[in-house]
Amino acid sequence: MMRPTPIYISPKPPAPDPVRPPPRHPKRDPVQAVKAEAPPQKAAPVVPVETVEKILKGKCYVIDGDTIDIGKVRIRLFGIDAPEMDHPYGIPAKLQLLKLCKGQTITAHLTPDMTHDRVVAKCYLPDGRDLSAEMVALGHAIDWPKYSGGAYTHLEVANIRKRLWRCHNLQRGILPPPKKLPD
Repeated sequence: MMRPTPIYISPKPPAPDPVRPPPRHPKRDPVQAVKAEAPPQKAAPVVPVETVEKILKGKCYVIDGDTIDIGKVRIRLFGIDAPEMDHPYGIPAKLQLLKLCKGQTITAHLTPDMTHDRVVAKCYLPDGRDLSAEMVALGHAIDWPKYSGGAYTHLEVANIRKRLWRCHNLQRGILPPPKKLPD
């Protein structure tokens, strides 16, 4: 005679709480597994603005007569205007700045100003000479009193504003007339 198999009746699982979602098991849920394995993250320390270093040192790459790169930071020399590369005297201005900076470690004291996506800085050679002052004294740039407060005016070479007339007119807001194309 055959015995009947017993039937086991298990209690019903409790109904899920509508406010709290069911707990996730880390072995079955990849999101919880990653969270369980990851070490706790510490927040980055907040550094006050006053303590941030505003001095940049390094070898530089000369862009033109008043712009250099130190690392990946593009820097405009403080308070001067040198001719652009496609203007008269633009290439000699770049070559002079290159001659001053070649093989030197430049120290740039950053200012809060920005111009044309460049940081403005007072840049110094290792012997303490100001690059802006050197470029003006050598006749390859002119002082821009609007930004320098006239700090380099006394260093300007005689008649330099006539020679670098495009820079001078740009500062005064007078640009040369556009070139007319032949009809």
